[in-house]
Amino acid sequence: MATIHPFAAWRYNAEVVPLEKVVTQPYDKITAEMQDHYYAAHPNNLVRIILGKRQPGDDGENVYTRAATYFRQWRQEGVLVRDFEPSLCTYSQEFVVPGSPERQYLRRGFIGLGKLEPYSAGVVFRHEQTLSAPKVDRLNLLRATRAHFGQLFMLYSDPAAEIDEALDRIMRNPPDMQVGDEFGVCHRVWRIPGLIELICSKMVDKKLIIADGHHRYETALNYQAERRSQPGPHPEPGEAPYDRVMMTFFNMHGEGVVILPTHRVLGGLPKFSPGDLVRESRSFFSVRDVTKEFDARNPTALLPQTPAGETAMLAVTSKSAFLFHSSRETAHPVLAGLSSRQAELDVVRLHKVVIEGVLGISEEAIREQRHIAYLRDAREAVQRVHGGSANVAFLMNQVRIEQVRDIAFAGEVLPQKSTDFYPKLLSGLTIYALE
Repeated sequence: MATIHPFAAWRYNAEVVPLEKVVTQPYDKITAEMQDHYYAAHPNNLVRIILGKRQPGDDGENVYTRAATYFRQWRQEGVLVRDFEPSLCTYSQEFVVPGSPERQYLRRGFIGLGKLEPYSAGVVFRHEQTLSAPKVDRLNLLRATRAHFGQLFMLYSDPAAEIDEALDRIMRNPPDMQVGDEFGVCHRVWRIPGLIELICSKMVDKKLIIADGHHRYETALNYQAERRSQPGPHPEPGEAPYDRVMMTFFNMHGEGVVILPTHRVLGGLPKFSPGDLVRESRSFFSVRDVTKEFDARNPTALLPQTPAGETAMLAVTSKSAFLFHSSRETAHPVLAGLSSRQAELDVVRLHKVVIEGVLGISEEAIREQRHIAYLRDAREAVQRVHGGSANVAFLMNQVRIEQVRDIAFAGEVLPQKSTDFYPKLLSGLTIYALE
């Protein structure tokens, strides 16, 4: 079902620019401080294309026209060079999980072009909603540059690891590219022109789940429709460059597919009371006071990994800590209209029963991130509460890959900020120019 194609990628010329100075994290993970750092790192840093700085008086010239100019100039100057022949690429990431340096992970996949498919075709599945503003921004960039600079993070199912075994053979050779990022992740890339037919044939029966890159995938669909609507002759469907988008494919059963939890921090609640929180939450959760056992230096140590159908989370206030637990059999009216897949998610039970029901924060306020912040670092979440800038932190377990798979394949989506696939894929390792 998944149609994969090799391509002749544009890459940074290692004889002209140092790779570690020019590649970046995905555009939506680049903070203002990171943007400044990337600008200062090198004049050919990719940030100037994927997330350029706005300037006073931007109108006829703007971040998008400047991006197109940089892309054209860098190709003309030899900063970017194109592969001689189409290929796929093996891409590996060696990393440790933040806060757990004792274990090292290796995630490997491959980079290629994937055929754009509407969600209704049952080939590509999403697991989260998108917002209109980022898609407008990415569409303007795509129109101006006619190129894709970042990888879409795609998952497929291969329990027998047949493709992984083929990639492992390639990885015994020295990589064509190697770079470390600011988070200590080692990224390596190998060209694999000899395995194109094998890999493409193994992917024919696969369904794809978007792990990261929903906005860019839907932007590519919008751009495809836009190009198809223009007058004049068009290639057969699926054959035009704009019918394909650059993807990195990972086996969802691989050990390196890591999802980190995203913790919730609530603040600015005028009538917040830990006692009321516990008392009213007991309509659904069993709650245990773990204040004496709680260690702010290792905040999630008391958080058990629960089996399917059960949930657990820690509520930390300024002077107390409570373990919340619920099982599949626990019922609550606010969950009645949800599918069983949704109703068993920790984040759904937290948001529907506690944040909206007990604390009275509306769905609209949550979408606009009023009173709520999302943090990867549990210690930072606790520090905000103990420092007095927040009322309560809810420390979460990660969503399991099986839950992501089942919800995506059912045509449903996870709540906002449910998944944090780690690490991210670097932008600028390969570039797909449509023309």
